[in-house]
Amino acid sequence: MATFSRRRLAAVALVAATALLSTTACGGGDDDDAGAGGPVTLTVDTFGQFGYEELYKEYMASHPDVKIVERGTGSNLDEYSPKLTQWLAAGKGAGDIVAIEEGLLVEYKANPQNFVNLLDHGAADLKGNFLDWKWNQGLTADGKQLIGLGTDVGGMAMCYRKDLFAKAGLPTERDQVSKLWPTWQDYIKVGEQFKAKNTGASFLDAATNTFNTILLQTAGNTSGYSYYDTNDNLVVDSNPAVKQAYDTTMDIIDSGLSGKYGSWSEEWVSAFKQSKFATIACPAWLTGVIEGNAGPAGKGKWDVADVPGDGGNWGGSFLAVPKQSKHQAEAIELVKFLTSAKGQIGAFKAKGALPSSPQALQDPAIVDSQNAYFSGAPVGKIFAAGAKDLKPVYMGPKNQAVRTEVENAVRTVELGQRSPEQGWTDAVTNAKKAAAK
Repeated sequence: MATFSRRRLAAVALVAATALLSTTACGGGDDDDAGAGGPVTLTVDTFGQFGYEELYKEYMASHPDVKIVERGTGSNLDEYSPKLTQWLAAGKGAGDIVAIEEGLLVEYKANPQNFVNLLDHGAADLKGNFLDWKWNQGLTADGKQLIGLGTDVGGMAMCYRKDLFAKAGLPTERDQVSKLWPTWQDYIKVGEQFKAKNTGASFLDAATNTFNTILLQTAGNTSGYSYYDTNDNLVVDSNPAVKQAYDTTMDIIDSGLSGKYGSWSEEWVSAFKQSKFATIACPAWLTGVIEGNAGPAGKGKWDVADVPGDGGNWGGSFLAVPKQSKHQAEAIELVKFLTSAKGQIGAFKAKGALPSSPQALQDPAIVDSQNAYFSGAPVGKIFAAGAKDLKPVYMGPKNQAVRTEVENAVRTVELGQRSPEQGWTDAVTNAKKAAAK
């Protein structure tokens, strides 16, 4: 949900979740509760918002011998991932089920011995329940081990504030808004029109979110990879998709369209509540974040339009069972339930996570879905219609670390600390250092 990567938090939840993860770092599946005669407790480690709360209740009702505890809800991926890496290396502390964002999957697949091979537990029979590329992402390079089963994919759109568009004299109906920006250069032109109206809000939240959207869109439509090629060679300075996304983002920054609200920061969350920006590039999973951050007051003020350019995929996650779990059999069954078509539909209804299951994508519950918070937007049609044609982007072994350095470079330009040329030099230099660690 995935990944990266990914995703979904509120500021208060982030602080609480970080504390929870710290205090339970040696917990996870370590408690042999079944031996005490009570129900088996399954700990599920996640980040962001996966939307599993009601699914857990349903599962526990039909499995009275199982108790489910979720850790990490609302936490930032940059905080979650190091803890998971530490737990796996130590052989203890991880949950019975762990969420893995797509941008980090290759890194974890390098140590498949840390995870239960789901192919040994009937998962091969479930292959048809997932988009082909999503299934293949969960396999090791030799195809002999399935690390995890897929949850969601990240079809892209552009979420916008209708009230701020009206204030700027721009169209507010989603079909009309979509026609405003067939390309990213058109998006910039609309942003300049918005800026000229002095609404008191910026046109977009932050340059990094937009950069990631453009990069993954461009890479998906060209090479099929971003920072690493499919042979795991670092190509941050030679893949045209990276520089093209960077240059377009520099045009956005140069036009003064960004509110400079660092993604996932407390200032970013507050900016939602205070109506401080008018648009945000939003993969499907981000709709739940927007609703959580903007709160009830934002209902009916947000809507969803097409993203500039040609579609794309940002995000998506997997559920895996660490070998250190003492309740592997029970954990595997829960993973199968949560990633089933029914489970994925439930997660979509709860938090907008777009299913990776073809059956779920064809279900009326998805296809006919409307989001009341986003002015009744037909999110099922907007996100699901092109989901089968989504073009995945290959993520290399140090993707998250490299991505962080490139985003940091973009951020320094956005804040006026570096020129675009200096920022690009920093991005390449620091990305290479991160990849070499």
